[in-house]
Amino acid sequence: MSLGENTASDKLESQRLNWGLPLGLLVIACWSAVHIYSVFFHSLSGPLWQTLGLIALQCWLYTGMFIVAHDTMHGSFAPNHPKLNAVLGTGIMFIYAGFNWKTMKAAHHAHHNNSGREGDPDFNRDNPHQFWPWYVKFFTHYFGWKQVFTLIGFTLAYIFVFGASYLNTIVMWAVPAILSSVQLFYFGTYLTHRHEGKFPDHHNARTNNYPRWLSLLTCFHFGYHHEHHLFPHEPWWRLPSRKFEKTT
Repeated sequence: MSLGENTASDKLESQRLNWGLPLGLLVIACWSAVHIYSVFFHSLSGPLWQTLGLIALQCWLYTGMFIVAHDTMHGSFAPNHPKLNAVLGTGIMFIYAGFNWKTMKAAHHAHHNNSGREGDPDFNRDNPHQFWPWYVKFFTHYFGWKQVFTLIGFTLAYIFVFGASYLNTIVMWAVPAILSSVQLFYFGTYLTHRHEGKFPDHHNARTNNYPRWLSLLTCFHFGYHHEHHLFPHEPWWRLPSRKFEKTT
């Protein structure tokens, strides 16, 4: 590799660090603010559009939180800072649904190593076409009794320690969280890995053709999924560059 290539690589690593940290922290901060307001201060007796808007916004930010945690599994949230990746990823995964970051990381790397075939924990070998059977298998694979009891603990603390109303915890917390799992699965797993037509290569992954704004809105660019499998070290915010550099 030439000196120029080393310099370009070093510059790219610096850009990832400079942008990955603030963008990730911005997503976390926005989710935290919207979540706290929605659960503890929003009145469900107010205009319906406000409630629906907050649910939609929280759902999107929950998705963003998961994508940020996903990048920590690849070390692309903060390149060359493995402890920071582990700490942030552990915190986000636990807040998201009581998940264990190390367990999720191992499963995700198994997905990359065996994408769309035997050994892929995200794949439904028995039904690689239909959404709901695959989603139920996907959900129950990761969401077990540990997650149930963790979220029950969160709920009790919200209600009896912090004074949230029971209805708000369901409508403004549980509903957006569950919807975000559907959003993540539909745009990041089902559309990208279902067996419909030929895949471009052995990654068994395809990419959508959404413009950048719609890609961000649907799944924080995770729908540019073939690019993610080709360049797993790239953070979510660089996937559009990888996609569109192939088409120019």
